[in-house]
Amino acid sequence: MFATRTPAMARTLRVLARLLSYPDAALRAHLDEMRDALRGEGALSSARLAEIDALMASIARQSAIDAEADYVQLFDSGRSTSLYLFEHVHGDSRDRGPAMIDLAQTYEQAGLYLGEGQMPDHLPVVLEYASTQPPREARAFLAEMAHILNAIFNALQRRASRYASVPGALLELAGETARTVAVDDDPPLDEAWDEPLAFDGCSSHGQSRPGQSGQPQPIQIVRRGADQGVQP
Repeated sequence: MFATRTPAMARTLRVLARLLSYPDAALRAHLDEMRDALRGEGALSSARLAEIDALMASIARQSAIDAEADYVQLFDSGRSTSLYLFEHVHGDSRDRGPAMIDLAQTYEQAGLYLGEGQMPDHLPVVLEYASTQPPREARAFLAEMAHILNAIFNALQRRASRYASVPGALLELAGETARTVAVDDDPPLDEAWDEPLAFDGCSSHGQSRPGQSGQPQPIQIVRRGADQGVQP
């Protein structure tokens, strides 16, 4: 029996991480290069690439303010679409703290350190870490979180969002198949914001730093001693 070789996916993971980030001017300016990177690496099926193309085209067609408002509305309006993975597992329970520490230590063991204000369970950050691993290990790492990716995929599909193409692509890279699961309704937004934060002084809702609600957060995992963060 011959061992199968896991295809390279580092560039693909970085592009998908960037697509799940705040759609600022820099992202919109590099959509063509991101599309070329996906096609050049060839880690995704043609069907998934077509879905990602449709997402990129929709972002490109929108005005800056509309693209950014849609992103905030989609990912900041309920837990079911949250990009903070441990919200799907631990919510605001005390178990989330140790899980955060363990994940941050996983990054540090690989020589990677979080940039200021970054949370280790933010999916774009998780994907940047995965992109630094050998293909087989990266695939296994994604497979460990497949149930969370599938839940996000279903929640985005329920909202008829083209962003569902991204967790769908991640499931494909993990060697998993997207499947239908029940998605609980999110509580009213006011009620959700009344819940206590998991970390004193740290935002557990939305994609922003404490005290800067609605502001875009750049992804930045840095190697100790490096001047610049890892860029998609």
